[in-house]
Amino acid sequence: MAMELNDLSAFVAVAQAGGFREGARLSGVSASRLSEAVRRLETQLGLRLLNRTTRSIAPTEAGARLLERLVPALGEVTTALDVVNAFRGRPTGTLRLNVPMTVARLVLPAIVPPFLKAYPDIRLEVIVEEGFVDVLAAGCDAGVRYEERLEQDMIAVPIGPRVQRFATAASPAYLNAHGRPQHPRDLLNHACIRGQFASGRVAIWEFERDGEVVRVDPTGPLVVRLGGAADLSVSAAIGGVGIVSLFEDWLRPHFDSGELEPVLEPWWQSFSGPFLYYPGRRHLPAPLRAFVDFIKR
Repeated sequence: MAMELNDLSAFVAVAQAGGFREGARLSGVSASRLSEAVRRLETQLGLRLLNRTTRSIAPTEAGARLLERLVPALGEVTTALDVVNAFRGRPTGTLRLNVPMTVARLVLPAIVPPFLKAYPDIRLEVIVEEGFVDVLAAGCDAGVRYEERLEQDMIAVPIGPRVQRFATAASPAYLNAHGRPQHPRDLLNHACIRGQFASGRVAIWEFERDGEVVRVDPTGPLVVRLGGAADLSVSAAIGGVGIVSLFEDWLRPHFDSGELEPVLEPWWQSFSGPFLYYPGRRHLPAPLRAFVDFIKR
């Protein structure tokens, strides 16, 4: 049974995006063309592949099975065609990266401008998500995560700073009014601005000094979802709401301006920097190969 490759790609785009509008935005193909392609594919197969409601679109059981096989298969087709790309004077195509907010804010700004300047024929798409994702299933070429979030069968390449720290901070006004903690356990008597994972779990604060590790679970008047709402927690700390814990690099500009004051700095815990990860392939897509080579340099 002959199937149009574009129709199969359209089905994958809509199924992964959860809708025709979002699929159109991510794929660059109009929603009406995607709808026609999916309808044509369903007619050829004699099966409904997507359950459509006014609010959402989700694969049927048959659609889910097809999606499961199509994503890696279309990835291989793209890779096969991209081998020819290596014969061009300059690599071209789209590179899709899946990264957490901290990487989008603290790591990529120093890398993206010079990379795109060096490879003007490459189009870079950055998708920001906090949880670990299967990059292929998500329609991405590679992801960036920290060491504890990497899968064993992935190739990992260091990207960005190799050592980072979590920092705690508060406004001088707050500390003048409530005192300056001398030990992590003193935080139990302070108002702390907490971060919450997508699962609903509130992050525990961890400190380390001279081999001693201290974990505390303080309370406070504000809890924000980690990632996109981090700027709110910083603004709240500057406004005197309480003590915030975040990446040192995120807070550094506010230390320099005097809006925030470091708290318990000798106890700040260090951890290894992020990694670019991608599935092991014999032939990497040319845009990804160019990006890997660029960050290695």
